[in-house]
Amino acid sequence: MPGTRYDGFTMVRTVQIEVTEETLAAVRRDPEEYAAELRLAGAAKLYELGKVSQEVAAEIAGLGRTEFLEALARFEVSPFQDTRQSLKDELATGD
Repeated sequence: MPGTRYDGFTMVRTVQIEVTEETLAAVRRDPEEYAAELRLAGAAKLYELGKVSQEVAAEIAGLGRTEFLEALARFEVSPFQDTRQSLKDELATGD
């Protein structure tokens, strides 16, 4: 299947997006830098929305977990994603 490879025991898919030269010029990035920035931005947003864990978000971003947590500051995303309800539950149970 095109865009699919196996990395050990894991299937890895390639996702492509198209951008114009004008877009790359506007963001002042080469295609590789822009792709890395989009991966990080997407991973940060998915983490912020609670769709993925820190570990999965870091993997999406292509970073180690510590690097990902440090990068969250650029997007003004808190590394702490507990909800009010989960905090209330923890306080109530003493966990």
